[in-house]
Amino acid sequence: MELNEIIQQRSDKLDAFRRAGMEPFGFRFERTGPISSVTQDFQEGRAVMLAGRLFARRRHGKVCFADLRDEQGRIQLCARKGEPLDEVAYDLFNKLDIGDIIGVEGVTFKTKTGEPTVRVDRFVLLAKSLRPLPEKWHGLKDVETRYRRRYIDLIANPQVREVFLQRSRLVAAVRAFLTDKGFLEVETPMMHPIAGGAAGRPFKTHHNEYDTDLFLRIAPELYLKRLIVGGFEKIFEINRSFRNEGVSTRHNPEFTMLELYQAYADVEDMMRITQDIFVHVAKGVFGRLDFTYQGLEIDLTPPWPRRSFAEAVKQGFDIDPDDDAAAMAAKLKERGRPVEERLTRSQIVRIVEEILTAEAPRQPVFFTDYFSILCPLAKNKKETPAISERFELYIAGMEVANAYSELNDPQEQRARLLQEIKDDAKCGRTLDEDFLEALETGMPPTGGLGIGIDRMAMIFLDQPSIRDVILFPLLRPDETHKDEGQDAT
Repeated sequence: MELNEIIQQRSDKLDAFRRAGMEPFGFRFERTGPISSVTQDFQEGRAVMLAGRLFARRRHGKVCFADLRDEQGRIQLCARKGEPLDEVAYDLFNKLDIGDIIGVEGVTFKTKTGEPTVRVDRFVLLAKSLRPLPEKWHGLKDVETRYRRRYIDLIANPQVREVFLQRSRLVAAVRAFLTDKGFLEVETPMMHPIAGGAAGRPFKTHHNEYDTDLFLRIAPELYLKRLIVGGFEKIFEINRSFRNEGVSTRHNPEFTMLELYQAYADVEDMMRITQDIFVHVAKGVFGRLDFTYQGLEIDLTPPWPRRSFAEAVKQGFDIDPDDDAAAMAAKLKERGRPVEERLTRSQIVRIVEEILTAEAPRQPVFFTDYFSILCPLAKNKKETPAISERFELYIAGMEVANAYSELNDPQEQRARLLQEIKDDAKCGRTLDEDFLEALETGMPPTGGLGIGIDRMAMIFLDQPSIRDVILFPLLRPDETHKDEGQDAT
């Protein structure tokens, strides 16, 4: 049957309910509790009022069975003609479609097979479903349909709903851990007058009242550092950030990060707290430290090893951190890695970084000793100024965390930002004078950390794509609005 015919049939039933005096889009329904409160400690003869979505109807003469589901459980319904539903009410119950949301009042009992069941004494229609649910959702070939119509995905696939329940618990565990450690949760602007705080192309918007262009934040870093200047010593934000760049299994233009800053701390402190956060989530939410991610066994038992980025680059390409761009390019070409002649040092090092991290161990590893030209907001090491006090955490070959000993010298910070703007003239950035004035006021030595919550969720929940842990990932415009995957039930 065509979709339009099914919708028309359901619309006709909607009219039939109205003619019978039953509003097909009802109002508040007082429940005795969720379905799980009845099924977990099931008692026969209990009067209950439950609500949920209707599934899997089965008719046997004057008896109609159906499944009722809510967020927390499922229970069988039994409607009998004349006991106590009269003929009109029983006929209306049989007009219900799979997908309808109803409220039920009745008494619990067990069938001959021992199935917990509610005898339907009264029911009300709370929302008539005009579109059919998919019959075989797992057979969809177009996975984007699942992301585009996440509401259907959540209805049809309990395991998908469980992923997002677990993600919520993961975020709650991170928040609870930091609060227990004395960190203060704060909120900073999502619209910035100047794009900054991280590398990346910003999204632009415009404020009509002030007639000014604004940018969706790339990162909250510069505002959080202002708060450190203001006297807060341990702060964090679980934030939404935006980068106007490519989409892949590991990148979504809108994403969730944890950023935290601690005064009088450094990159070593950040390494410890990063490890502690992951271990706390692993034990507290999942009850274990060993996981399987896409067939790979991952062990989060600390301590996690370190690997020097600078040493790996030296061994692999004979590149030193103070080489100029021409020298770096020549050394890469000698080893069969062609690059363009006019690339900057930082662009070349990023190419090297991609090569090395593609070969990163799948077990947790801290990459340390990054070239300073890649870290304009981080302190340099005293003994080797061309190396920054920075690490990146990789798990399952993915970067999931990034941390610095934060640069708090305003003069050096100004010089670095000016050089960054000069090196990348196409970025269109300007100097954030307000941030520099904040540094000139005085920021204590500070450790800063960013953790990608989406990627963290991917690993813990064994999901192959970032889209599988974001409820509504960004997709291409749905021009055709196809009804692919909507089969009659």
